[in-house]
Amino acid sequence: MKTIFEALRESHDKQRRLLAALSDTHGDTDKREGLFAAVKAELVHHENAEERYFYNPLMEHDMTQEKARHSVAEHHEIDELVEELEGTDYSSPAWLNSAKKLEHLVTHHLDEEEQEVFQIAGRVLGDDEKTQLAHDYDQMMEEQASGSP
Repeated sequence: MKTIFEALRESHDKQRRLLAALSDTHGDTDKREGLFAAVKAELVHHENAEERYFYNPLMEHDMTQEKARHSVAEHHEIDELVEELEGTDYSSPAWLNSAKKLEHLVTHHLDEEEQEVFQIAGRVLGDDEKTQLAHDYDQMMEEQASGSP
């Protein structure tokens, strides 16, 4: 059975691939537009499901509450940068700079989560909870991707 950590890491890996590809685009192209749309969707879907099925349960434990709050605050910083990119012309040099800033911010967030949060979360979540959270997380990710409520 897959755990919540494995489920989150799958999305993290996808985010890293999409952001690296996005930072490699040039100008106002269909490729840049398509990759940016994919990045936005993956980030929003991941944040929604992760906050519900990972961070909310972690907020209930003293040991993980602070890390969970910090990570949710980073989600908001990422959202603000995505909004900034949405308001910037694809052909502007500032767009690529912001995209690279987004890649750096998200990568930092993912690394911190995997190297710090996962370790302490592993101590407060039970084995059954880890697999149930993974199931619920994956199900919400699939529903969001298919447009289901």
